[in-house]
Amino acid sequence: MFDFAVYYPENHGALLGAKRASTDMIPCAVAAGYSPDICSYLTSDIGAYLKGFTPLAAAYGFKAIPRPDVIVFNNNQCREVQDWFMFFARHWRVPIIGVNSPRVIGGVKSCQIQDVVSQLMDLIPTLEAVSGRKFDMDKLKEVVRLSKACTERWRKTLEFSCLSPAPMTFFDHCIHMGPAVLLRGAKDAVEYYDDLIDALKELSREKIAAVPGERFRIYWDGMPIWGKLSKLSKLFSEERTAIVASTYCNSWIFDSLDPDNPFESMARASLECFNVRDETFKEGYIRSWVERCDVHGIIFHDAKTCPYNTNSRFAMPRRLERELGVPTLVIHGDLNDLRLFSEEQTVTNIQAFVEQLHESRG
Repeated sequence: MFDFAVYYPENHGALLGAKRASTDMIPCAVAAGYSPDICSYLTSDIGAYLKGFTPLAAAYGFKAIPRPDVIVFNNNQCREVQDWFMFFARHWRVPIIGVNSPRVIGGVKSCQIQDVVSQLMDLIPTLEAVSGRKFDMDKLKEVVRLSKACTERWRKTLEFSCLSPAPMTFFDHCIHMGPAVLLRGAKDAVEYYDDLIDALKELSREKIAAVPGERFRIYWDGMPIWGKLSKLSKLFSEERTAIVASTYCNSWIFDSLDPDNPFESMARASLECFNVRDETFKEGYIRSWVERCDVHGIIFHDAKTCPYNTNSRFAMPRRLERELGVPTLVIHGDLNDLRLFSEEQTVTNIQAFVEQLHESRG
């Protein structure tokens, strides 16, 4: 609509975690007054900026992260995003605008949709002033159309892992979700998933498993442990256990998008995100994927600095165990701060959990 090039600090935070650089960056943010207990994406990213470091330098030759003309946030996935982005707004003295989402939502109500619609429309004057361009409804409809096409294909991609054996796992999903996150309103994302779906169809026809000799199937709730994806992927493969579905990777499914009704459908899609829903909805959502994908056990990642993506702290694992008859395991760690992750303890707990699955299933 306004021809902005969009940069996502959240993805830079995840990149810092995946590169295992966060533990060197977080102390810089803490020294600047940020608590070590808040989101480690936030402290990694701010710390990296203060230290003058970015992985984008090695990958793309960027000397630093791009300086924005305007900063826009939506805190439906994480309330701390606005505080994070405010650091850069103050530092660069640029306008910051955003959407403050309702939280703990059961069924989405029309009044909540209208609240978010009004906030979305309130963004337009600032974006027009900064870009020097008028809002174009036709362009918005086209972006929503492409976003809908992308999200439909991403859902289909994830649903391939409900097959047995699964041709992909959570660790593959964490990589292949990239276009759905970064390029959702572009043709490139649609084409990427068309090609990926064709490849998955072939793998499924040939019964080629992501985890050879797949014995057990797991649902993962919570954030990835970015700096340990490879280690954990190898561990589960050695245990012949496939993580076939996750709350996190499903976060980029937006079924309600409708190009004929862009503002209302964007608002509804935002309000339907897992993170802003109540416990009853969340349990029902996990139950539906456990049943759909023939899951044998659920692993909850209790991420120390990410309460908004942690669902194990108020007895949900126990409730789901009773309701579904499926064993659960809570592992403790963090999305980025590996000082909060005990690899030895986690490996031992996962191996014991797989043994429990073996004994319970005969």
